[in-house]
Amino acid sequence: MRATTSRARALGAGVAGLALILAACGGGDGDGDGGGGGGDAGTGGSEDISGETVSFIGSWSGDEQDSFLAMVAPWEEETGATVEYTGTRDLSQQLTTGIASGNLPDVAGLPGPGPMRDWYDQGALQPLDFVDFETYAGATPEGFADLGKAEDDTLIGVFTKAAVKGLIFYNTAVWTGDAPATWDDLTAQAGELATGDTTTWCIAVESGATSGWPGTDWIEDIVLRQAGPDAYDAWVAGELEWSSPEITAAFETFGEALENSYGGSDYIVNTAFGSGGNPMFDDPPGCLLHHQASFITDFFVNEAGVTPDQFDFFPFPDIDPEFSGGVTGGGDLIGMFNDTPAARSLVQYLLTPEAQQIWVERGGFISANSGVPLDVYPDETSRRSAEILQNAQTFRFDGSDTMPAAMTDAFNRAIVAFAQNPGDLDSILSDLDQTQSDAYSE
Repeated sequence: MRATTSRARALGAGVAGLALILAACGGGDGDGDGGGGGGDAGTGGSEDISGETVSFIGSWSGDEQDSFLAMVAPWEEETGATVEYTGTRDLSQQLTTGIASGNLPDVAGLPGPGPMRDWYDQGALQPLDFVDFETYAGATPEGFADLGKAEDDTLIGVFTKAAVKGLIFYNTAVWTGDAPATWDDLTAQAGELATGDTTTWCIAVESGATSGWPGTDWIEDIVLRQAGPDAYDAWVAGELEWSSPEITAAFETFGEALENSYGGSDYIVNTAFGSGGNPMFDDPPGCLLHHQASFITDFFVNEAGVTPDQFDFFPFPDIDPEFSGGVTGGGDLIGMFNDTPAARSLVQYLLTPEAQQIWVERGGFISANSGVPLDVYPDETSRRSAEILQNAQTFRFDGSDTMPAAMTDAFNRAIVAFAQNPGDLDSILSDLDQTQSDAYSE
């Protein structure tokens, strides 16, 4: 589907002002654009790219694809270039196949920092040396920008869309107290409300070939708040074993949640993650709480059929006060496989707050650029999520998305195995230790 079909949707975004944005991207001084800058080639303000086409592969489909096309429409209108977008549910496999065959898009979404670095080492991903890194880093949450660097410190991936993880959602008609400040507070409040057939948690980890990933988010949130950021970093880097006391304790804490989860192990491993929180809205409720990232609200509305006033959330509470204020999250990286003036121009444009605000206002998007005002977010959930991201005291990117692919796959499978047989924790962690030894030595 070609992005030109969406131009009319975004004319209200201010096409007339886009020339100033693109000129700022090409000025090289890094002022005011929130992430562009750094050289004249391919900015659209200094080189004619009219008639050029940028091929783009991403994971967005449906409403998300429509929003992406709306976001690039002003760039197309101003530059005269065209984005040719292809959406796929198997982004990693398609790009891996493209690298092997040499048939690659100009620009693409990337499945995570780990594969990104592998593809750069293989010579497929191109440096983004035209991006003013200092300006870009200053406009994104602490630590975000560095995740787009290769081991040689070259910038090869940049973030546009962000996600806040570690949010705990509830039915506003059922959970009516204050947000718990600590894990102990949460446990105590839930103990008072979880009566009869109502359990504390709804947990579901089914997601096709990547089943288990919702549970990996649980472990990451617990490690950050229970063992701290240093332990988290060492674990993600393959320097802290899975059988260590820190990671073992995180699995045990997660195991307590599994024991108090709706439907038992069969429900947990066989229910699609997007449907997992639906029992919160049953009468009587099947559970009190659901742990998920900010995007889950679309599933509440479309799967459970509830309205935004029927749910709310609080951040994952502190476990050890020494590590207060931790936030985990993720985001959509983009990288460049073919270094052309039009591809450079598009990447620089997508980093601007003006571009990202288009998608923000359409909904379902948390900007990685702090230059997007909080008051333009269309709903309270996304606005508060963006505020949490901007104000995080300690931010860490999704650990499983940063690990080597083999480690990530084993982590996902381990979550499913643990949910089915929590008594096998020692052997599960021992297997993960072996995978870690292999995956990080390659």
